[in-house]
Amino acid sequence: MSTNNNPNQGGATIGQRIDEAIELIQMELRHAVAYVNDAVIPQVRRESIQGLRTAADTLRNLADRFEQHSNTAAGTRANQTEGGSSNTSGEPRG
Repeated sequence: MSTNNNPNQGGATIGQRIDEAIELIQMELRHAVAYVNDAVIPQVRRESIQGLRTAADTLRNLADRFEQHSNTAAGTRANQTEGGSSNTSGEPRG
């Protein structure tokens, strides 16, 4: 029965293997951080900027529609008070 129960024989010790694993993990982590910094963050920024611009354009259009609607409603109210009655038939007053 020749089992190798002695960790000091036949290669690296457990401590050395753990140290190697830690080094590999740290190296992979550095690569992952570099990838996120170099590729992911700039792409997210570009897409966020585009999304904000699209939202701003949509809000600007909505504000324009609100403004047009309030001007139209104010003009309709002014016409109704000037004429004394509302004309819903679409015919000119006269």
